[in-house]
Amino acid sequence: MQLKIFADYEALSDYAAEAMLAAVEQKPDCLIGIVSGDSPRLAYDLFVEKCLHTGTDIGRTCFVGFDEWVGIPPENEGSCHAFLHRHLFTPLNLPKANYHVFDAMSNDLDVECQTMNAYIAERGGIDLLLVGVGMNGHIGFNEPGVDFGNYAHVQLLEEITLKVGQKYFQAATELKHGITLGLRHLTEAKQVLMLANGPKKAAIMKRVLEDTIGNEMPASIIRSHANGILLLDVDVASALRK
Repeated sequence: MQLKIFADYEALSDYAAEAMLAAVEQKPDCLIGIVSGDSPRLAYDLFVEKCLHTGTDIGRTCFVGFDEWVGIPPENEGSCHAFLHRHLFTPLNLPKANYHVFDAMSNDLDVECQTMNAYIAERGGIDLLLVGVGMNGHIGFNEPGVDFGNYAHVQLLEEITLKVGQKYFQAATELKHGITLGLRHLTEAKQVLMLANGPKKAAIMKRVLEDTIGNEMPASIIRSHANGILLLDVDVASALRK
């Protein structure tokens, strides 16, 4: 794992956007894994700007959504689906053939997981994966205690995840489960960028980097990835030992 520290969120996001652009330029038919959330939001906006400015051809590039709230329809603006459309799919005018996200309204979520696993496997795995870190150290909806060997699965969510998740919705919304890629997908991804910014993430990222690597702190898995890059701003890095 590499650790990179940036002066601010904008510089961190620009690095991530450039990495996305480089992945497309190096392999036009690459598969990019993406999460929703505040940490990657600006990176996606900048990636769109760079693609449009440079005229980069993304016609063969595919994107895969990392997770979704179970039981939340895609048209709900708090859904991960809506977030990814708002910041990537719509501004890039991507056809549906170029992205795959979980159908969290499916009557058979096990089949939905199998379909997602097959989609990724058929494309030779994820070339570049961007993830954030939850307030309890989760990645996507891989909560503390999750099996590192999991592929896509349904996860019962912890109280802190449910509480923080309310910020994405206009009104109080009942949440209980998430459907998510597994950490096996992360370990098998060719490159992983983990983004964390702001003072509120300082304490949890200190644990991610200084505690023992293990499933009680899912985000600690980045430290065992040979091509993982942890991107922090100075607000987060200030809590770390030198």
